[in-house]
Amino acid sequence: MKKAILIGLLLLVIGWLAHDVYSVAYEMPSVFVSRERISPSDRIQDSDLLIYEDKLVINIKEASWAKYTDTNSMDPLLDVNSVGIEVRPKSELDLQIGDIVSYEAKFTDGLVCHRIVDMGYDKEGWYAVTKGDNTGMNDPDKVRFEQIKFVLVGVLY
Repeated sequence: MKKAILIGLLLLVIGWLAHDVYSVAYEMPSVFVSRERISPSDRIQDSDLLIYEDKLVINIKEASWAKYTDTNSMDPLLDVNSVGIEVRPKSELDLQIGDIVSYEAKFTDGLVCHRIVDMGYDKEGWYAVTKGDNTGMNDPDKVRFEQIKFVLVGVLY
């Protein structure tokens, strides 16, 4: 009887220790865990950068620059003092999940600059699902290629 009780207690202690070790190893406090975002395409190659003593030249064909409004939707990446370097995509094949695009939205005036979080095809053709990095929900409408005006290729602070 004593032997059975000792074995039972031993198994109980081993189980408790195993649970405690498991909990410590795998249940990290949320302050240490971040959700991975898919990064944008690498559009600027090392060979596109020309660094001189007095200037930096970035060889990007047909580039334009943009300033952003203070909406907080893309904080901390894009804020009111950020300058973006953008290019026009030629087709939906130029886009991938993780890219940050400026597009004409149906739900607001002006361009919205948000990250592509999903892409697909439906009966109307190609679409992207977009979301601000600092927002809790996806944008309300599917974004069609015709709405996308620019892809962000760099940010200057």
